[in-house]
Amino acid sequence: VGTWSSAGLRLALFAMSVPAPSLSGSEGDLLFLLDSSGSVSNYEFSRVKEFIWDLIRPFTFGPNDVQTSIIHISTTPTMEFPFDRYLSSGTVQQAIRDTQQLMGDTNTGKALSYAKEKLFSNEAGARPDVPKVMVWVTDGFSTDDISEPMQLLKDMGVTVFIVSTGRGNYLELSAAASQPPEKHLHFVDVDDLPIITKELQDAISDAVQANRLRAVDITSSSFRLMWPQVLSQETGYYTLEYSPVDDPSRKRTKQVPGAHTTLVLSDLSPETTYQVALIPESNVHYIPPQTTKVTTLAGKMCTTLNALPEEISPAQVLISKSKPHSFHVSWAPTPDSVTGYQILYGPLPGNSVELLEVDGSRNGTVVGNLVPNTTYLVTVTAVYKSGQEKSLSAKACTQEGEFCSAKLPVEILHTPGDKL
Repeated sequence: VGTWSSAGLRLALFAMSVPAPSLSGSEGDLLFLLDSSGSVSNYEFSRVKEFIWDLIRPFTFGPNDVQTSIIHISTTPTMEFPFDRYLSSGTVQQAIRDTQQLMGDTNTGKALSYAKEKLFSNEAGARPDVPKVMVWVTDGFSTDDISEPMQLLKDMGVTVFIVSTGRGNYLELSAAASQPPEKHLHFVDVDDLPIITKELQDAISDAVQANRLRAVDITSSSFRLMWPQVLSQETGYYTLEYSPVDDPSRKRTKQVPGAHTTLVLSDLSPETTYQVALIPESNVHYIPPQTTKVTTLAGKMCTTLNALPEEISPAQVLISKSKPHSFHVSWAPTPDSVTGYQILYGPLPGNSVELLEVDGSRNGTVVGNLVPNTTYLVTVTAVYKSGQEKSLSAKACTQEGEFCSAKLPVEILHTPGDKL
């Protein structure tokens, strides 16, 4: 049976007396890569178990929520229990408490390769279409190479957090962790692990909710899809498939450039549940697809035949007055039936997106707080009184400095009349 230190026992008793805020609504496979080798003392191992025990308390466990597992780093990697064995907080915490140190060598690279297999294995209880998150707790020492297996994990969409309790090499660990390192890498003494618990809980929660295909801006006839960046323009493209759940024969397919992380689907039926699949077509290695279901809102059905004739996309999106930290976005005036505009913009490549809303009487705005010498994807969406939405996109570049050309090339991604 596992043991707690006296400090850890006090912490556990305090934790049980103060309910942690629930992080329900998350869904993902959460893997702890635990250094169980002889380089870790029994005391350090017990403190790390206390830390993991406290870290997972707010999460809801179950087949449609978070599932978790532990893999030991030792001479031979070992899985303590499969993802789908313990489906309640109480049973997970007891399993962590019962976990025993294995000793042996610190073969982290071998354990990472093993983790890659288990994170996508049905036999290990992993699920195919949920976010994957790995928390590696280490004393900073490894007897084999970690760079290649760790990069493969990240390329397959796994979010990697690293907690170093020893004198780990910062450059090596910052390259191993997901980016940016200030969010995914922590150096902390084993006795001070509780200091980072809340911050890491929030980061894990964000990862299992954001690191997946999801829908936003849902209306009766459209929704916007967003997903994490797992490809680039050079490494492949996406195949997007969507159809009503009740009528798969109406399936539509689109190809999306690898640098994109968002797309608006329109001309949809109201009050209809759609099955959506995003399939990365990588020319480097296999990346599993992501799926989701989205239900449109109730409302009058708008089709090409009965849509109002003035409900068209903004005729053209123009980028001008580019500066290192801003540029001006403008579009042709549209009818009085427009209630407003939504300007969605974000850097390429990247999965961070900002939303700017503009009154329907205007036909231009300044987008600010940008990064110099960066390419942005800008999407202008006209929102009509009928609920219909039409969008048009362009690429824009911020200036590098005073020597950057004032004329900015604009690439129109969607021409008027195109249906996304």
